[in-house]
Amino acid sequence: QVQLVESGGGLVQAGGSLRLSCAASRSIFSFNGMGWHRQAPGKERELVATITTTGSITRYADSVKGRFTISRDIAKNTVYLQMNSLKPEDTAVYYCNADVGNYYWGQGTQVTVSS
Repeated sequence: QVQLVESGGGLVQAGGSLRLSCAASRSIFSFNGMGWHRQAPGKERELVATITTTGSITRYADSVKGRFTISRDIAKNTVYLQMNSLKPEDTAVYYCNADVGNYYWGQGTQVTVSS
């Protein structure tokens, strides 16, 4: 069992930045990987970025490449998503997930980008 708690969402103007955090309830070192997904109103949930917790291999959606950066701090059992140059189309609820064989999800954090 893994509990994930996201934080860091909020309201920001276009061009601004936010950093999301996802704290896991236990060590992430043994996880296969962690990631961020988002879901905008009326749309399906989509992958934003993933990272392996040991090899730090990262993967990004084309829509966020060059603007978002995923990272992890194993000592803090936390994964981050640094979001720069935010656009109104980035507005969504952002969810953290963990792959431990099974998938676990956080409760989500709202990100709203105003134009």
